[in-house]
Amino acid sequence: MEEEKRETQNQPAEEEDQIVNPWEVAAKDGGKIDYDKLIDKFGCQRLDQTLIDRVHRLTGRPPHVFLRRGVFFAHRDFNEILDAYEKGKKFYLYTGRGPSSEALHLGHLVPFMFTKYLQDVFRVPLVIQLTDDEKCMWKNLTVEESQRLARENAKDIIACGFDITRTFIFSDFDYVGGAFYKNMVKVAKCVTLNKVQGIFGFSGEDHIGKISFPPVQAVPSFPSSFPHLFSGKDDLRCLIPCAIDQDPYFRMTRDAAPRIGYHKPSLIESTFFPALQGETGKMSASDPNSAIYVTDSAKVIKSKINKYAFSGGQDSVEKHRQLGANLEVDISVKYLNFFLEDDAELEHIKKEYAAGRMLTGEVKGRLGSVLSEIVERHRAARASVTDEVVDAFMAARPLPNMFD
Repeated sequence: MEEEKRETQNQPAEEEDQIVNPWEVAAKDGGKIDYDKLIDKFGCQRLDQTLIDRVHRLTGRPPHVFLRRGVFFAHRDFNEILDAYEKGKKFYLYTGRGPSSEALHLGHLVPFMFTKYLQDVFRVPLVIQLTDDEKCMWKNLTVEESQRLARENAKDIIACGFDITRTFIFSDFDYVGGAFYKNMVKVAKCVTLNKVQGIFGFSGEDHIGKISFPPVQAVPSFPSSFPHLFSGKDDLRCLIPCAIDQDPYFRMTRDAAPRIGYHKPSLIESTFFPALQGETGKMSASDPNSAIYVTDSAKVIKSKINKYAFSGGQDSVEKHRQLGANLEVDISVKYLNFFLEDDAELEHIKKEYAAGRMLTGEVKGRLGSVLSEIVERHRAARASVTDEVVDAFMAARPLPNMFD
C-alpha cells in the first residue's frame, strides 16, 4: 500500500532537507518548500489539468481560482470521488481548524474558502472539526481557553458563507463520544506505537495525550461517526480539503479504513500560504507582522504590505526598469495569485512587473486594495454571526437539505 510504504521511510529530522508535519513546516537553511519532493515522500498524486477540467464538466461551474492556479496541487483518490459523483453517488466534505489564536489570518481562510466552493458546486454536506483538545495539549492552553477560542474561530469560519442546512461544526470537547469514540477505538487498535512514531515523529518526551490524539482527527472521515447525519449511509465517501501538512493524519487513516470496513478518505491538498517576509514555509500566528489578519484595518494592511512584503523588484528604479522584477520571490505577486480573481489582470501585472514597466509600489498598492476588500467583506459577515448562530451550526441535528 502507498501509505505503508511511505510510513517506513521516516528519517531523523537532521537528515532531511525539509520538515513538513502538522506542527512544523521548515526547509533547510531557510529555503523554500519543495512540493515535488513532498509529493514523492508522502506518496500522493499531482492534481493535473485533466482532473480540473473534469470538475468543470461535472459541476458546470468554472474551477475555483485555487484550482486554476495550483494552490490546491495534490490529491489522494480525488478521481474516485469524481467517479462516484458521475454515477450519481454523493459524498461529504470534512475539514477542520485547530483553534490556537483569537483571530484567523488569510492563510487560515484558504481551506475554508475552497471548501465553501466545493460545497456549493457539488451540493454536499460538510462537517468541520474544531480540535480544541489538540491545541490544549500542544499549545499548553487551558481546557476553558481552548473551548473559548474554538467558538471565536467558529464565527470566522461561519462568516465564510457556509450553508447552515448542509453544515455541521463541532468541537472535540463537546462532541467526542458515542459512535465517534467507538470509531476512535477501532482506529487506535490498528496503529502501533512504532507506526505512530514513524508517521508523526513522536518521542519518549511527548506526553501520551499527543500519541492518543491522531484517531480523533481520523474518524470524521467515516460517516458512522455522525449518526445524526449519516445513519445507514456507511458506504458514503469522504473528501478532505486541507493543507498538505495534515497529510500524515490521513495516511494513517487510509491505512486503517479498509481494515475496519470503511472507504479510504480522499484528499485534495494545498500549498502553504507564505509569510509576508518570504516564501520559507507557512505563516506563523506567533508573529503578527508575518501575516494579514481578518481583524486588520485597511490602514494596517497597507502598512504591513509596504513594510514587510518581500519584494522581487530591484533596489533602484533605474535598475528595475532595466532588469524587471523576480516574480519567483515577490510576495505581492504570490498573494495576488491567491486572491486576485481576474486572470487577465493578474497576467498583465506579472508581465508588466517582470518587464520593469510596473514598479513594486504599484503592485503592493493593488494588493492592498484586493486584501482590504476581502477583509472588510469578511468583517461585515462576521459581525452578523451571533452566539445563537454559532449554536445553530454546532447543534447535533439532521441536515434537511443535505443532498438536495
